[in-house]
Amino acid sequence: MEQFEVVGGTRLAGEATVAGAKNSVLKVMAASLLATGTTRLTNVPDIGDVPIMGEVLGGLGATVDGDAPDIAITVPDEIGYEADYHHVSRIRGSVCVLGPLLARAGRARVAMPGGDAIGSRTLDLHIMGLERLGAVFDTANTHGYLVAEAAQLAGAQIWLDFPSVGATENILMAAVLAKGNTSIDNAAREPEIVDLCEMLIAMGAQIGGVGTSTLEIEGVDSLQPASHRVVADRIVAGTWAFAAGMTQGEIRVRGATHEHLEIALDKLVQAGAVVTTYDDGFAVSCDARPRAVDIVTLPYPGFPTDLQPMAIAMNSVADGVAFVTENIFEGRFMFIDELARLGADVRTDGHHAIVRGRERLSGAPVRATDIRAGAALVLAGVVADGVTTIADAFHVDRGYQSFVETLQALGANIRRVEDSTLL
Repeated sequence: MEQFEVVGGTRLAGEATVAGAKNSVLKVMAASLLATGTTRLTNVPDIGDVPIMGEVLGGLGATVDGDAPDIAITVPDEIGYEADYHHVSRIRGSVCVLGPLLARAGRARVAMPGGDAIGSRTLDLHIMGLERLGAVFDTANTHGYLVAEAAQLAGAQIWLDFPSVGATENILMAAVLAKGNTSIDNAAREPEIVDLCEMLIAMGAQIGGVGTSTLEIEGVDSLQPASHRVVADRIVAGTWAFAAGMTQGEIRVRGATHEHLEIALDKLVQAGAVVTTYDDGFAVSCDARPRAVDIVTLPYPGFPTDLQPMAIAMNSVADGVAFVTENIFEGRFMFIDELARLGADVRTDGHHAIVRGRERLSGAPVRATDIRAGAALVLAGVVADGVTTIADAFHVDRGYQSFVETLQALGANIRRVEDSTLL
């Protein structure tokens, strides 16, 4: 087990390049199961979750060749239907094979997913939507698996009580091969959903309303493999944006789509940063201590829950008091106890947090509880006095390509070391 060791007190400046989105690549990899033949993906991020997803697909009969940024997924005429516990339990995104398996194999046995500890993320909406399409779930003696069959999926009118990204994706991937028309109302609108739709359309799917809250799908008999470039990771891009704000630095982010981060970048402007947009990304500069800014997380196009830890970390060294409201995952505040070890003054009440900014934080040993919390703690370590160690570095590696190398290039004093507490 590795940990990050950060010597604080540095200003971050330079360039950071963003690869494909973790929250998209796993889903488009799953979508490749919908067509026999070889699908090619480019701009694939070099992160820990991609090879795990490759193992999931391999267990279903597919072959994954190549390495990031280019991989090829070859799918046979007949695929398996069981995604085993060993692989699926490691990443929550792997549950997105459920829809493709029901569409292609007519049945599925998928282990309950694992992933980050950021609160309960039930699969009720996934199951409800797939049942509307004709899937029948076995709820007796399934021993930690989702077990379902569907002799023939048929189009349906589906309303989601909440615009769940995962549910939208699973229902969408099942509906493209269902007989007849499907309408998904209150669908998620995230750029990663648009990315998945664009790949499915390239494979021959008939999808209308892309980018809106209502998706209209006309089922087709079969799909063909395609080539697809994975959309840029807006959360990684947003991480570097907040890194510039909280370290009073200047970072040019390349390979990103600034339109996907409009609210987050506007919050940085409110904090006193200067944001400049370009065709291939944006730049954030901040020449003084940031001002405290209130944050409310909401489904896209609202402020992303995945950037909430970075916002709290910035507010912990900002001038003033900020109120942060988490509306997506109740467990997102778990990392606040770790941030407090660095001297942050944060108080929580339910899904609200009050952050009183301090001029300085102090280095201390902390532990990453999830991908985004780990990244936020590293950034807090960059602005803290002394040395900060962040244990469980593997969390961050699941979502950030070349994390340490990028920070080093930006001027951070950071390195990987073995976790001595485990020796």
